Amino acid sequence: MESLFSFYFRFGFDHILDPQGFDHIAYVVALCAVFRLSDWRKTALLVTAFTVGHSLTLALVGLGIVQLTPQQKNWVEMLIPITIIATALLNIISLSRGQKNFGGTYLLTAFFGLIHGLGFSTFFRSSLMPGETGELIQQLLAFNIGVEAGQLVIVTAVLILSFLVLNILKIKQAHWIRFVSAIAILTALYLLLK
Repeated sequence: MESLFSFYFRFGFDHILDPQGFDHIAYVVALCAVFRLSDWRKTALLVTAFTVGHSLTLALVGLGIVQLTPQQKNWVEMLIPITIIATALLNIISLSRGQKNFGGTYLLTAFFGLIHGLGFSTFFRSSLMPGETGELIQQLLAFNIGVEAGQLVIVTAVLILSFLVLNILKIKQAHWIRFVSAIAILTALYLLLK
C-alpha cells in the first residue's frame, strides 16, 4: 500500500505536469524563457520561490486559516492568467533594457506563487485526508515537494530545448524569448476568455 507521503508527493507532481492544468506549465515556461542552460541555478531558485509562495497559500487554506468565498475564488482564477501575461511581458521588456533584475524577479515570482496556490487551494483542501495536525503537515509537505519536483522537470525540458534552439539551430536568444513569451501570452489570453 502506498504511504501517505508518496501519495501526496505523486499528487503534487501530477498536478504540475497535468496537461489539463496547463496554466501552471505556461507560467513556468514563461519564467524560464529568458534563461540558458548555464543559468540552471538561477532558474531553480526562481522556481523554488514560486513553490514557496504556492506552498504558503496552500498551507493557509489547508489549515483553515484562510477561506475564499466563491467570488474571491473567481478573482483568483482571473489573476492566474494575468501572472502569465505579466511574466511574459517582463521577459520582452528585459530584452529592450538588456538587463535582468533577479532580486525583483524572485520576489515577484514568490508573489505569483501565492496567487497560483490560492487557485488550487480549495480543491487541495477537499482532497486532504482527515487526521491529526501532524498528518496534515505531512500531506502539505509531500504535496509541495512533489510540486517542486514537477516544476524542475518542466525547467529541465525548457532549458534543454533552449540549448538546442540557441546552439544547434542558431536562433538568436532575443527571438527565442519573444517566441516563448508570445506563446505564453496567447495561452493566458485563452484562459482569460474561455
